[in-house]
Amino acid sequence: GTSLSGGALPLADAVVIGLMRMNRIREINLADRYAVVEAGVTNIGITKAVEGDGFFYAPDPSSQLACMIGGNVMMNSGGAHCLKYGVTANNLLGLTFVTIEGEVIRIGGEHLDAAGYDWLGLITGSEGQLGMVTEVTVRILRSPEGARAMLAAFDSVEVAGAAVDAIIGAGVIPVALEFMDKPCIHALEAEALLIIEVEGSEAEQTSLLNTIKDICAPFKPISMKLAESAEQSLAIWKGRKGAFGAVGRISPDYLCMDGTIPTGELPFVLKRIGEMSAQYGLGVANVF
Repeated sequence: GTSLSGGALPLADAVVIGLMRMNRIREINLADRYAVVEAGVTNIGITKAVEGDGFFYAPDPSSQLACMIGGNVMMNSGGAHCLKYGVTANNLLGLTFVTIEGEVIRIGGEHLDAAGYDWLGLITGSEGQLGMVTEVTVRILRSPEGARAMLAAFDSVEVAGAAVDAIIGAGVIPVALEFMDKPCIHALEAEALLIIEVEGSEAEQTSLLNTIKDICAPFKPISMKLAESAEQSLAIWKGRKGAFGAVGRISPDYLCMDGTIPTGELPFVLKRIGEMSAQYGLGVANVF
């Protein structure tokens, strides 16, 4: 419902088909861990339907309150927790698809790895060019025992980027690891901020956070703040999820771009982006 990535922008002489009224959850199977939903169900709506039974739907785009699962499939949406759980493509089991000729095709099913060609992989991320999705079968996962977020502030984007590389290089995979620079956070004392979230039992959370603290220490963080409650973790994520809206308030126009960068090259890339931003007079806010 946001068209943040432009997937639903009409061209001249176009017919736009809105699927937001196709918002029914058709089936929830907790034993086999899947849900069958119509294309107009919101991303967060899937989790809300199963969270009472201790399950959740993993992909969580920033616009998850409004964006719909059909659009998520077409754009292969990710989210903060894709580091551990993958993007939409990693959490799909099947879908119903309508071609431009009006043929209704069912792909996959209620189980992993359907036989034959990987049509699911072809359709996911195809941006509507091959037709439209009307129904989706998604994996639902058991909710973790708990989760805690941590904020780590650094005095340069290069150092924060190096800390990201060190965490991944050490074999520690947080459930989420997000980067925000000064134009995004407007925090006077820091040039860059990492949001690091771990999950599991209390003992596991504590062990992982202590390990991450030790990894970050050589990079001389300005501060490292642990969320002491679920409410504090939610407040941290509210800041991250609101980043795009905040930039929209700072600037009347902005272009959102994604890149894929080896973690070892993050310090160099962030430094060069800053240099190019100054050289050409184009403001850049980094959040990823």
